[in-house]
Amino acid sequence: MEWIKLAFSKEWKVTPAGGLTGDAYIAETTNRRLFVKRNSSPFLAVLSAEGIVPKLVWTRRMENGDVITAQEYLDARELKPEEMQHEQVATLLYKIHHSTELLHMLMRLGKKPLTTDERLMSIKQRLNRNEFYSAYPEVEDALHCLEMLLPVTRNQKQVVCHCDLNHNNLLLTKQGHLYLIDWDNAMIADPVMDFGLLLKSYIPRDKWEEWLNNYGVTYRHELVERMYWYLILDALQYFSWHMERHEYDKAWEQRHQLEELTNYVKETILI
Repeated sequence: MEWIKLAFSKEWKVTPAGGLTGDAYIAETTNRRLFVKRNSSPFLAVLSAEGIVPKLVWTRRMENGDVITAQEYLDARELKPEEMQHEQVATLLYKIHHSTELLHMLMRLGKKPLTTDERLMSIKQRLNRNEFYSAYPEVEDALHCLEMLLPVTRNQKQVVCHCDLNHNNLLLTKQGHLYLIDWDNAMIADPVMDFGLLLKSYIPRDKWEEWLNNYGVTYRHELVERMYWYLILDALQYFSWHMERHEYDKAWEQRHQLEELTNYVKETILI
């Protein structure tokens, strides 16, 4: 809390904004409200300039080296799950995936894309290290599907991906402007990593083609193959993460997710 006291004079009222880190606050005076955070990524400035996150008002470096950022606090609400189907979401995601400014900034910050071969090797090593590989048939099936679908994932265009596209991270203002927040997990990857998760989580299967058309791509069998490769990889990573923390109820949920995903692949794609 000391850092926030140093950033504002006494006329500002500062209250915690919530969240897991405890590093975010709301600062307000009689005529202004700001969202303030400690040690945000320099990526925030480009996101603000592109109109993807709320406007960045100022950045200050404190004596201890911390960087404080202040953004406009919006009169906005989170999207409802059913609103993820709206064309506005697809349009915003297309803008992000096709922004050379965002891509160049992430690269300057040292972010490098991993090949799907490297990512598959990494999850195998993680599972083997914790003796998960042979203990659960769902894991073996998942790894088999990843191996079989691997060729179609290679040599795809790499873009900036948000990697946490849930309705809570999309804010809609009263003026109708849509913002995507919480960029801590951003990486350079195949864009299907973003919209595949969105489709699976929010869009009825009979609406996938329409949503993809709004986004700007044509529904193709190869696109679905890539989408399921990333969905299975994501579920494996969460399964391993929960097992490592002995969160067995949540790990069990991921086993069911893996079973659903791999059954679809075996019944629909690997035929």
